[in-house]
Amino acid sequence: MARNYRYISADSHFESPPEQWTHRVPKQYRDRAPRRIKLANGHDALLVEGQRLTYGGTSLYGGRPPETFDPTIMDYEKTPGCGSAEQRLREQDQDGVDAEVLFSLGVRNSAIRDKAAFVAIIHSFNEYMAEEYCAVDPDRLIGMGILPNSGVEEDIAELQQCKKLGIKAVWLSTYPSGKSYPTPEDDRFWAALLDLDMPVAVHTSFPAHVGSRDTPLFKYPLEPEGEKRPPTDFVQRLARQGPFHTGSVEASQMVVAGIFERFPKLQIYWAENNVGWLPYFYEQMDHEYTVNRVWAERYLGLPRLKRLPSEYLRDHAHWGFFEDHVGVRLRHEVGVDRMMWSTDFPHVVTRWPNSLRTLESQMAGVSKEEQQAMAAGNAVKFFRLDHKPL
Repeated sequence: MARNYRYISADSHFESPPEQWTHRVPKQYRDRAPRRIKLANGHDALLVEGQRLTYGGTSLYGGRPPETFDPTIMDYEKTPGCGSAEQRLREQDQDGVDAEVLFSLGVRNSAIRDKAAFVAIIHSFNEYMAEEYCAVDPDRLIGMGILPNSGVEEDIAELQQCKKLGIKAVWLSTYPSGKSYPTPEDDRFWAALLDLDMPVAVHTSFPAHVGSRDTPLFKYPLEPEGEKRPPTDFVQRLARQGPFHTGSVEASQMVVAGIFERFPKLQIYWAENNVGWLPYFYEQMDHEYTVNRVWAERYLGLPRLKRLPSEYLRDHAHWGFFEDHVGVRLRHEVGVDRMMWSTDFPHVVTRWPNSLRTLESQMAGVSKEEQQAMAAGNAVKFFRLDHKPL
């Protein structure tokens, strides 16, 4: 019998301790996977290859008020959202949520230079999520498949495996080629994605673009030097009106690279970015494109787009929000059908177990049909859940 969804968190997180899934990693690579360490004070620490020992953070927040939350302490057993699949379903019930889309941020570790180990760990986690964790109730536990993003061949292979495993969607940590900017070889991945009818997401943004001025934003057809070199980066001009730690850079890159022109059926979801900034961003990126496109064509060899940048994003981009009163008021400028609500549970943004109260506070004056679209209907359509929402 088809499930009726009322509330779907389109961005939540799997935060259980690594020993819950690392038994799936082949023995020869198991010591390269994340490990939990018990400290003398009884708290947890996380050992990840190539990184400092982690003693805390804002990911294990669920169920704590601001007055008692301590980001220097990590306690898996004492934090909601960090247990078994059965526990997670009970926590959904407590919050009034029918299902969650689950991102797992600590699995793909680019510090592992051994590609065989790197890919094996990712694949093992995907197997665990599909065959053990989400299998407890796949209609309610919607795990996002992780891709290596270390080369197009590896990404297509894991994409195909995710499809065979029954994983409903995948997410990108950077471009399939492994580079910080789109490349022609990525087109094989976009084509495979569409052939498999697999939804794809970006969680907030690509880490390489956050806080770094040294990461290339684009490989232009022409890259002049000396006096012919423009004093500003064209993609950066389009993206700069977006706030820090959002998908504005990737969105601008994809538009300028012509990805949406070559793949008119491609749809991408940017999770956990809120939406109130989007109308301003769309307006400003169009302005920047209009006044800068001529010199970009002359000096950088960029072909002119057939449409304004914002027009591509209005047709191809979806965005997640959690607590955004301004964004909900501007929903018709963003596009009601482009917005997906989430709880971010158990991260620091979450209001669990009062998520529906927070959602309701944003919905004054919003029709029931629009509320249903943002709270569940859009997620049902995007993630191909094949269920009729209430």
